[in-house]
Amino acid sequence: MQMMVNRLNLSHVFLLLIFLQSFFGSEGYIPQLSSQNHVARMPPDEKRRDFMPVSEKESRASNAINIGDCAKSCVAAMIFGMVFMIPPAISPVASSRYTAFADDTAVVMTVDKSSIGQIDAETVSDKSSGSGQSIFEATISEEERLKDRSLVEEVWALEDKYYLDSTFNSQDWNEVKKSFLKQEEKNGSEDNEMNLITKMTKSLGDKYSRVLDKNAYLAIQKYDLIGVGVTLMPNADKSIIVGAPPVAGSAADKAGLKLGDFVSAVNGIPTLGRTAFDIIDQISENQNAATVTMTIRTQGRNDLSGEGFTRDVTMDRAFAELRNPVTYKITENRSDGKKVGYIRISEFNSLVKAKVEEALIALKRDGANAFVLDLRMNPGGAFQSAVEISSLFFEDQVATYVLDRNQVELPFRTPKGHVVMNDQDPMAIWVDGGSASASEVLAGSLHDNCRAVVMGDVSFGKGLVQAVYGLKNGAGLVLTVAKYLTPSGTDIQGKGIVPDIKGDVPLSFLTLSSDTSKVDFQEVSEMLNMCKVPSPH
Repeated sequence: MQMMVNRLNLSHVFLLLIFLQSFFGSEGYIPQLSSQNHVARMPPDEKRRDFMPVSEKESRASNAINIGDCAKSCVAAMIFGMVFMIPPAISPVASSRYTAFADDTAVVMTVDKSSIGQIDAETVSDKSSGSGQSIFEATISEEERLKDRSLVEEVWALEDKYYLDSTFNSQDWNEVKKSFLKQEEKNGSEDNEMNLITKMTKSLGDKYSRVLDKNAYLAIQKYDLIGVGVTLMPNADKSIIVGAPPVAGSAADKAGLKLGDFVSAVNGIPTLGRTAFDIIDQISENQNAATVTMTIRTQGRNDLSGEGFTRDVTMDRAFAELRNPVTYKITENRSDGKKVGYIRISEFNSLVKAKVEEALIALKRDGANAFVLDLRMNPGGAFQSAVEISSLFFEDQVATYVLDRNQVELPFRTPKGHVVMNDQDPMAIWVDGGSASASEVLAGSLHDNCRAVVMGDVSFGKGLVQAVYGLKNGAGLVLTVAKYLTPSGTDIQGKGIVPDIKGDVPLSFLTLSSDTSKVDFQEVSEMLNMCKVPSPH
């Protein structure tokens, strides 16, 4: 499976890639966690076929390829300073953390703390079969044109260019534009414009696509990985630029950064030849840094290429207060020599990768040689954090794929040099119907790369990708632009991650039990030994 990336103009919009979880209906903005929908159940004791003996699996390879090909239809390109995943509305356990969002929506991909692996904008652009630019590119002239657009025109254009369903719910999209523009001409107040773009977006018939009011859009900034309210992305020449207007009142806004400004260095390290994700990864290496310094070049209308006003700008970093999403402990010292380390991840916020790394190192130091990673009732969060956590177990391997409507395919690979766990220690991942979004990305990544066996119940099943666009009035637009697949090419939308071992996890009532006594690590090891890592597509 290759990941398909839509060729998009990011110009003045604030594009934050997000997987929108599906625990919500067609009303409202972005929620907390939601109740489980329809999930196919697996017969007791049935094992997932990915772990059948290699020879048998290879004999069915053509089936796997067909499954993957069926999913190659809607990838969205994405590059910005932040990649978002906001959780769904599933349970009271996590919902209180997302009170800014309506409880019928769930975002699965949040912009969080670090790179999504090594993403090559040039590779993506070369593979794009669609018209227009890569989503990895921004056109300043487009921004100039957008300044004169009304709010209805602005949103219509974004949906026209990026929405996954090119039939727009079987509507004549041009006629839709004419109809809403007439209504806008009669009453151009901001309240009426917000009502109009909300109705127009609802006409797409997609429960994940919606308009965010200003407060809901600002709430998303809690996932800003850089911490200064700026979005970075390459332009058509692969130069790193400010890809969207800085968030109002942010450090970047106060420092005078503007859409289209060139960022030639970050903390003294040149950006030439690097992706925005590389830069975010660099900044994230020192999570506690109070400031970040960017070398900014503002090119005037009459300046030639490479000219302009250059200065160093040091900005204070500010983050929303986040709780530690990771708990861990030694749960068992078994007579067979197994010492079980248990790690619970409650959400994928900007702290999660570092905290999981701390947990793994501490548990190994305490002698753990078998592990349980508990993702039950975890609604998701930062997409790239799922990829980063995967990099603690293996490097330079595909963690997931994303595909857009232009049949452009983009693989997200784990970065190198971050592995802290050897592949000798067996690991089980616990999931249930409340495991969604980034939880499913991580479970699919570790499972398909033969690093863990999945246990429990079928996960939620949110495999669509949304992007968040900042609108010029301070509101936002959440739009379905793509879908994602596991490394083996499995499309989990509406199906979820099917466990290799049904059940065998402690029942949950008001709290989640950490009783690991039912995990048969001998069986886990045998299944992992039979597993074969899929070849990249």
